[in-house]
Amino acid sequence: MEKIIIQPDLCDGCNDCQEACAQLHGTSGILVREVEGSFYPIICQQCEDAPCELICPTEAISKDGIEKDKCIGCGLCMMVCPFGAVVIHERKAHKCNQCPDLETPACIKACSKRAIAKVDTDKLQAERQLKHIEKMTSLGNKKKKSSDLIKVMTANTRAKKSLEKEAE
Repeated sequence: MEKIIIQPDLCDGCNDCQEACAQLHGTSGILVREVEGSFYPIICQQCEDAPCELICPTEAISKDGIEKDKCIGCGLCMMVCPFGAVVIHERKAHKCNQCPDLETPACIKACSKRAIAKVDTDKLQAERQLKHIEKMTSLGNKKKKSSDLIKVMTANTRAKKSLEKEAE
């Protein structure tokens, strides 16, 4: 599954992402908020069991976005969004739909700092798991002997071994 991720530490608050989205969709599906001198892009996280989708009385919200002709602008979706990513503008709800018609979403193209990216979450998870496994098994260590095994000791075991050595 592909998902847009945000790296707030890279955002400089230029609002290019907001402007690109608004230019393409009429209203921006991404909002940049400043808190104590740091900038935080707020964007729909495409929740698995999206509260906005579940609460919508007209079923206007789906993974594909919001059907404007069905939306009555009640604001329930905005109230239940845990990220504050749904906006009501001109009596209609708006949120990011990840620009399905574009190869690269407008906000990502517009971001010169690369604070916004689209990642394959399954691939990311597999990479992190592999990195963890390599760390645990010392894979890639050129000095590693092939007979080395993972040795896991609790603090108590280490303490006992230390005491045994001192007693000898």
